[in-house]
Amino acid sequence: MTTLIQYLQYLVNGITLGSIYALIALGYTMVYGILKFINFAHGDILMVGAYTGLLTYTALLGESTNPVWMLTAFFIAMLVSMAFCAALGMFIERVAYKPLRNASRLAPLLSAIGVSFILSNGAAWIFGAQSRRFPYPFDNTPIVIAGLSITPHQILTVTVSVIMMVVLTLFVNKSRMGKAMRATSIDQATSELMGIDVNKIISMTFAIGSALAAVGGILSSFDFRVYASMGTMTGLKAFVAAVIGGIGNIQGAMLGGLILGVLESIGAPLLGIPSALRDTIAFAALIIILLVKPDGILGKNEREKV
Repeated sequence: MTTLIQYLQYLVNGITLGSIYALIALGYTMVYGILKFINFAHGDILMVGAYTGLLTYTALLGESTNPVWMLTAFFIAMLVSMAFCAALGMFIERVAYKPLRNASRLAPLLSAIGVSFILSNGAAWIFGAQSRRFPYPFDNTPIVIAGLSITPHQILTVTVSVIMMVVLTLFVNKSRMGKAMRATSIDQATSELMGIDVNKIISMTFAIGSALAAVGGILSSFDFRVYASMGTMTGLKAFVAAVIGGIGNIQGAMLGGLILGVLESIGAPLLGIPSALRDTIAFAALIIILLVKPDGILGKNEREKV
């Protein structure tokens, strides 16, 4: 029989996993909010971020075992990974999506799938098919409180995710660039007439979303290792999280990520689903949300005048 402590443990694990989903889902929801299309290459940018972070961290660390330098090297590697993925996101938008901006909605979607295959297969060609372990930059011995086990990795994941989400929310709601993003998401043509550089805003959106995906990739790689196809399922489930919360809504992406993480963590043992099959929970939740509330929990039903 499952005890209360076990359910609390599942909840902690779910919040940790949900925080990663939320970070990645923000990239989907930001791009959709402005361009109204799904960037299915977003999950593979997560993978590129994980590899970039791992290679940078390994190069910086060398043979050192100094705890302070290990943690410093890790955060430097995270910043390098964010910068690289931000540049990669802008490059992909410029080369693969911008020329198709006035084409049918199917064209950029197919282009995104093509970019996804290029990134995943390119990584497999360069790094091989085997997975790599991202070493913890700190002692990850669990902290046990009244039978509840919490690891430093879980604390780091939730803390970094919350900080990133708060900073993004303040940026979008308070900054000049954020206001321009919101205006562009409402009406691109009118925004251009008001003097907003729409191309710059779209590039910035891809840069921010890709940088957040890099963070999500690094934080998830401690538990799931780094390999060429790591972004496929994680990216799909982050997309599900964005839809559950209300795609196009930043707060919805955060909420959807947390809900999905908790559902996976608690739902599998509660329903007796083997851990290897717990992905079914995410897609079952997607189907239920689409049937009950197609616009997501915080999404708004927008009608177009013809």
